[in-house]
Amino acid sequence: MTPHASHGSHAPQVDSAAGAAVKAADRAHVFHSWSAQGLIDPLAVAGAEGAYFWDYDGNRYLDFTSGLVFTNIGYQHPTVVAAIQEQAGKLATFAPAFAIEARSEAARLIAERTPGDLDKIFFTNGGAEAVENAVRMARLHTGRTKVLSAYRSYHGATSTAINLTGDPRRWPSDNGSAGVVRFWAPFLYRSPFHAEAEAEECARALQHLEDTLAFEGPATIAAIILETIPGTAGIMTPPPGYLAGVREICDRYGIVFVLDEVMAGFGRTGKWFAAEHFDVTPDLMTFAKGVNSGYVPLGGVAISAEIAATFETRPYPGGLTYSGHPLACAAAVATIGVMEDEKVVEHAAHIGETVLGPGLRELAERHPSVGQVRGLGAFWALDLVRDRETREPLVPYNASGEANAPMAAFGAACKKNGLWPFINMNRTHAVPACNVTEAEAKEGLAALDVALSVADEHTV
Repeated sequence: MTPHASHGSHAPQVDSAAGAAVKAADRAHVFHSWSAQGLIDPLAVAGAEGAYFWDYDGNRYLDFTSGLVFTNIGYQHPTVVAAIQEQAGKLATFAPAFAIEARSEAARLIAERTPGDLDKIFFTNGGAEAVENAVRMARLHTGRTKVLSAYRSYHGATSTAINLTGDPRRWPSDNGSAGVVRFWAPFLYRSPFHAEAEAEECARALQHLEDTLAFEGPATIAAIILETIPGTAGIMTPPPGYLAGVREICDRYGIVFVLDEVMAGFGRTGKWFAAEHFDVTPDLMTFAKGVNSGYVPLGGVAISAEIAATFETRPYPGGLTYSGHPLACAAAVATIGVMEDEKVVEHAAHIGETVLGPGLRELAERHPSVGQVRGLGAFWALDLVRDRETREPLVPYNASGEANAPMAAFGAACKKNGLWPFINMNRTHAVPACNVTEAEAKEGLAALDVALSVADEHTV
């Protein structure tokens, strides 16, 4: 199977010259994130529809990345495109200090779906700004400074968010904003606690958190922030009881509990929010990405009644020019409507239980490079290893260049077979659109099957 010409209704004709022009302008003027500018070769994309995108040479790829895990309803959904067009014709933009219909309705629909009393919505332009503002709210609400975050985490690239992040992208910009303390969250497959079972991992992780608090001084801690299910760091579903245990610790010490649902929220895990899997309600919840499938930048913080009351008569010292932008909010209203009407959340749960989960586990049985399969809904990761017994990763932590060659070869094999993969360190994530069809999911599994044979060549 090779990348094949798109048959989507919006597929362009092959136009290699146009693709070359797009590529040339990009290379001349676009400064790309997280990249050494002279070492990258970005694909020139001509269009996208549903779960696919294609280049100017007519090669079509099944997108197993959902953009950056945000196109939860796929590309170019006609209902959402029409809603953006209609809003642009009615009121294309307006300042955030006013009450406008699209913003009010988006906030209402989001608040209806968040757990507990998270009924006030502060809108941002994306996930990192949501984290920045959640932490600011927690610090002002408690009068404390320190914030605890996990090592295996990603919370964004703005100043505070990158400092809270656990992965190596933090290192070059980790200027130590006041009071960030990291701890180990549970992850049995690579347990830092030498645990042998989920219950043991949970108990030891909670004790480790208690010990960290004791030595940092609980009365100095404003917040604990966790991704409900860590995304980029590896899709590690927390063991039963862990998040409830963190909730209890926060309650005991008056610490604000922040859940980052930027990646896991809005149907990705087969629930509106991943917190529903664990019956836990945080004090603050950040969101972005799937709230409107990334069609127009939007993020936000869902705020509990207690924290909202802090700013009832005291001004909240934060804001953004485009907070609750009308086009973004109209896209959110339409997206939530599509997810309800087309039962996208239920479908994500179903496709995970019946196709993606079983299919990935079947691949693991046949490919020695797969150390572990984990996930739920449309949110899965394969932990690739050199040795299943020792669990040695297929490439070293934060590998680059020649050290990363096995993962680079795996990625090239995916693309050769019409699949665009999500790769981070020694993992590949299967994170297609939440409304991916059974046939599309099986197409992706077949491409992974071929590519994993390449990864197998690097096992011992």
